[in-house]
Amino acid sequence: MSTISSIKETLKTSTTCESISSANENEWPSFGGEANTEPKDHFIRRNGIEFAGTHLLIDFWGAHNLTDLELMERKFRECVEKCGATLLHIHLHHFTPNGGISGVAVLAESHISVHTWPERGYAAFDIFMCGDAQPEKAIPILKGAFKPERIMVGEQLRGMTQSASDN
Repeated sequence: MSTISSIKETLKTSTTCESISSANENEWPSFGGEANTEPKDHFIRRNGIEFAGTHLLIDFWGAHNLTDLELMERKFRECVEKCGATLLHIHLHHFTPNGGISGVAVLAESHISVHTWPERGYAAFDIFMCGDAQPEKAIPILKGAFKPERIMVGEQLRGMTQSASDN
């Protein structure tokens, strides 16, 4: 039997898989709302364009405090609040020996993520928020905390239902 076949067979007969597949549907989380209303998809319309949300790619060069895990978490939480988003979970990881940080704040509206290279003074932030959330409000918060010498910001409208030229 090949290694892949052996792994597939092990997964088929695993008791862990059986317990996962037999989870009680009544224990799953539910979401409120009127029974006969159409669910809101959180797409928005701005300047005549309908889309799912705004995705910002932010590069900080010459930045400081890029090894400070507690500061990063505080600023993620502040960004979530200021942007009007809903925090579900934050996970940050500290690397050694350079002290770099990688992490994500999982949001009901999507996410904020970071990867830092303190030895280069570089941080890459990725902020995607759908609906009415305002991810651009995170930029001054992050800028104030990490004091970059240079910032590059890219914006992408995700899930556009039509091109701008169609308007």
